[in-house]
Amino acid sequence: MKKLMTAIALLAAAPAWAEDKMTVLLDWFINPDHGPIIVAQENGYFAEQGLKVEIVPPADPSAPPRLVAAGQAELAVSYQPQLHLQIHEGLPLKRVGTLVATPLNCLLVLEDGPIKSPADLKGKKIGFSVAGVEEAVLGTVLGKYDVTLDDVELINVNFSLSPSLMTGQVDAVIGAYRNFELNQMDIESRPGTCFYIEEEGVPSYDELIYVANPETMDKDKIARFLAATEKATQYIVNNPEKSWEIFAATSPELQDELNARAWVDTLPRFALRPAGFDAGRYARFETFLNESGMIDSVLPVSDITIDVTAQ
Repeated sequence: MKKLMTAIALLAAAPAWAEDKMTVLLDWFINPDHGPIIVAQENGYFAEQGLKVEIVPPADPSAPPRLVAAGQAELAVSYQPQLHLQIHEGLPLKRVGTLVATPLNCLLVLEDGPIKSPADLKGKKIGFSVAGVEEAVLGTVLGKYDVTLDDVELINVNFSLSPSLMTGQVDAVIGAYRNFELNQMDIESRPGTCFYIEEEGVPSYDELIYVANPETMDKDKIARFLAATEKATQYIVNNPEKSWEIFAATSPELQDELNARAWVDTLPRFALRPAGFDAGRYARFETFLNESGMIDSVLPVSDITIDVTAQ
């Protein structure tokens, strides 16, 4: 018995295994899109995987992928469409996981306004925030209705998408998120209507993904991160109300009607298998960007995404 008690005492006094530190850069301020990351943190799922994760909202939303490419963080939350362009620019990046597995982007108009179809946008003003992919997306949607980009006036409204629409500055906006702007406009008694781009000729894609530098990534750490967020996603699906309470309790700024509504609308869009991917989806979007003139060649899927869990 004395030997047993001594062994127990030695175990109790032994230092705990050090957790592997990991920095994850978000794409924007914390919002319901980041639910699995926050719930994994709050429920201790990262710790279960031997990870100590630092979650960092960016000062500049365009910076996270470039910081990861420069080796200043292990992971960044980014967007599949942008990843294709960044790889063609020469940035050392690959998709290693998925956070939101469906498009959120939509072409948004006022519900009680004169635009009942994209065909009605001929001669009208369309607001956008970021040039590039949005023009390819918009051109495809309009083209389905025999309207070209030359037939509309594009106005950069920065990040004032729904306000510019509600005040009549523009007749439609591209780049609005169906889980946020639609709810925001409804709360302000100016309901909107979304034309869903994946129903209007744009190939479906993963809206939010995790990207890493393939030259410096630690596949084992990333695989453990994805295992933790998969467990968190399962918890969210099984416990939507409780998970909302856990998420909202992390910041008073999240405890409002907009975020509560967005949580419900985002929940079914989280990737249930964040490490898994559809190779055809990435190949189709690469071809789409090439045919739209955004990129001058078509890369193989292996240059764009990787399965970090593969043995």
